[in-house]
Amino acid sequence: MINIATLDIAKTHEGLVSKKFSVKELIDSYLKNIKERNPRINAYIEIYNDIDEQIADAQKKIDEGKATVLTGIPIAIKDNILIKGKKVSASSKVLEGYVAPYDATVIEKLRKESPIFIGRTNMDEFAMGSSTETSVYGITRNPHDEGRVPGGSSGGSAAAVSMNGALIALGSDTGGSIRQPASFNGLVGLKPTYGRISRYGLMAMASSLDQIGPITKTVNDAEILFNALAGTDLLDSTTVLPKVISTDKKNTIGVPFSILEKGVDVDVLKNFKESVTLLEKAGYTIVDITLPNIDYALSLYYVIQPAEVSSNMARFDGVKYGLHVDGGSVIEDYFVTRRAGFGKEVRRRIMLGTYVLSSGYYDAYYGKAQKVREIMTKDFATIFEKVDVILTPTTPSPAFKIGEKTGDPLAMYLEDIFTVSANIVRVPAISLPSGFVEREGKQLPLGIQFMAPHFREDILFDIGKKFEYQKNK
Repeated sequence: MINIATLDIAKTHEGLVSKKFSVKELIDSYLKNIKERNPRINAYIEIYNDIDEQIADAQKKIDEGKATVLTGIPIAIKDNILIKGKKVSASSKVLEGYVAPYDATVIEKLRKESPIFIGRTNMDEFAMGSSTETSVYGITRNPHDEGRVPGGSSGGSAAAVSMNGALIALGSDTGGSIRQPASFNGLVGLKPTYGRISRYGLMAMASSLDQIGPITKTVNDAEILFNALAGTDLLDSTTVLPKVISTDKKNTIGVPFSILEKGVDVDVLKNFKESVTLLEKAGYTIVDITLPNIDYALSLYYVIQPAEVSSNMARFDGVKYGLHVDGGSVIEDYFVTRRAGFGKEVRRRIMLGTYVLSSGYYDAYYGKAQKVREIMTKDFATIFEKVDVILTPTTPSPAFKIGEKTGDPLAMYLEDIFTVSANIVRVPAISLPSGFVEREGKQLPLGIQFMAPHFREDILFDIGKKFEYQKNK
């Protein structure tokens, strides 16, 4: 019997190449767990039907000595990342039954290493949400407490790893959609520097904010997956090579204590202070920093993001692909198809985004937001001249109850308060498990977040491993 709960990529690879277990035995253990837990958790909306063929291909590579560290590793894929010949819908009715005509670049890269693509995971519709409650396929539940949300929008990917339904997963992060569910599920979640991983084949939500990234159990696993996916891509003009960067390390962590004074759960704050103490024991100096325009981050995000949503959602018109509903005329077809195909949250963001882009309001809202975005980017660059990383809690509270915030969009948006700034200024950020808090007899995970300068994922991996070591001592 394989104890999949204790596995990471390195242990799994060692077990496969040393013949302690076969790829089939490994994957069967995960599929058994999925069969038992997924009917309640609803992490997966589809288990792929070609898993046996994938297993045979991976096992052949191992037997021939051609395996990489990712060969045979079970991976879950968020339902907005295209895999050729597989259904992909962004968990929206408007794309129900749509089959991807090509591989996303990240999938093309992974195919060379022959991991096992287990299935596609549930998500907030078109990645719009912080709880995985807006999916046309129903809600996803948190494996640590099935009465609570797994976070969003990559909640299905996080829940799949958390319930041992996959060893690793891919998600997408527009304002915290990898890091927040990672925190709620006791996992590691990485949002890379904008442009380090190709977005080709990722269904766009907000193009200047979106990034694909890994959800894993350990920092080392996140690093392995990041290294496999990072790089330039001729099919995505926003991808970039890392610039020449200083390797000088200050062993200094900046904490904006002033923004932690209100709105943060008391137990989250207590855990955060304990995490700071652990980092001091690891040899880091903690300094209080001020991010002068950070108070505008959430407002800024909810101007830029809906504006880009409005633009990107325009392609779903009932003509080119996806759902089509007859409305009596061409323009009525368009209206009734979108009304029938889009959920409430998607429609809300389209309307908000269309408003801020409209004549007479563009300069007042979207134009001004872009100017403030550049000011914030300079603020962060100035801070990173003094510190290696910026540290905050990942979320202001542990996982909340299902249905608790669905009727209050503003309360839901506030879940992103610590995560959105990394997307706005395009720096890399990682969420690490930092402990647990008890709620109604259940142990709920908490997380802390590190942000580093552009292209300095190496700093995040280094400090993350040291923090893991301190936590596990």
